[in-house]
Amino acid sequence: MYYNRYIMERFQYPTNAGGMHGANAIGEVVKENCNELTRLYLKINENNIIENAKFKTFGCCASIVSADVTCDLVKGKTIEEALQITNQDVLKIIGELPDKKAYCSVMAEETIQSAIDDYYKRKEKEAKKALKEVKDED
Repeated sequence: MYYNRYIMERFQYPTNAGGMHGANAIGEVVKENCNELTRLYLKINENNIIENAKFKTFGCCASIVSADVTCDLVKGKTIEEALQITNQDVLKIIGELPDKKAYCSVMAEETIQSAIDDYYKRKEKEAKKALKEVKDED
């Protein structure tokens, strides 16, 4: 399988690999047909800006590079801007993938959506907890 030079270099030295303490959004996408998993960790501030992003991937070279680039793409973006990032944005940076590996850039896009969904679920849970505490005080 052929990967371009950028992909091979980024695969060897990913800049955003690893988990994150203090992440308040975690997205996960599993592709069972190829036994791959990508987890995206985001730190989103009170202004809905993504301050930091990290990833963990159990997968091929293309999955690792796609996730790493996705982290770069979301950093500094608002939630709304991050949701506009597509697999095509990832491909513009990493270049063409072999047809068998095209799903890897799609996984990257899907992890953004999954992480932001998780963020909103956490915020809703916090709001319900705060409301319950206020009611319990009365």
